[in-house]
Amino acid sequence: MPEPRELLRFAVVGLAAYGVTLLGDYSLKLTVFREKPVTALAIATVVSTAFAYLLSRRWSFAGRAGHGRLREATLFLAVNAGAVAVNLVPALVSRYVLHLSVPHVGYLTQEIADFVAGMLLGTLAGTAFRWFGYRRWVFPSAPPVRVAEGGEAELVVERTAGPRGGQRDGQVVEVP
Repeated sequence: MPEPRELLRFAVVGLAAYGVTLLGDYSLKLTVFREKPVTALAIATVVSTAFAYLLSRRWSFAGRAGHGRLREATLFLAVNAGAVAVNLVPALVSRYVLHLSVPHVGYLTQEIADFVAGMLLGTLAGTAFRWFGYRRWVFPSAPPVRVAEGGEAELVVERTAGPRGGQRDGQVVEVP
């Protein structure tokens, strides 16, 4: 079961990244990528991903073990590449399968369809994928290390979060 505080922080970072995506998408779509709305959404999503990594590492999942920074960032980018693909599916279906674009429908209908498909449905699906991926692969919780010898008591090394979210040296706890 996820820790409520962690889930709330994930949601706050997600909302902030959503704002970056929304601002970037419409800025690009209404200017330089008028004819390529899916490309505008993809670029905006990639920019917001970098933003989300920084906030996720420093705040949302600061108490989790994670990996070395380079491996962690690589895993984060891999999970987000999958999430970007998941995020783009509804927009691609809307535009190129359902043909909800001008000249098949009016401009207002096209824009509403783009918003619902890309910014609502795509974002929800991508967010669910990210939540699973971050907790599973990018910022996993540190399992206790168990050391047992013969008939002696089992020792568990617990890794507790330090004052800034980093890991302190393990504390040895004797378990009967």
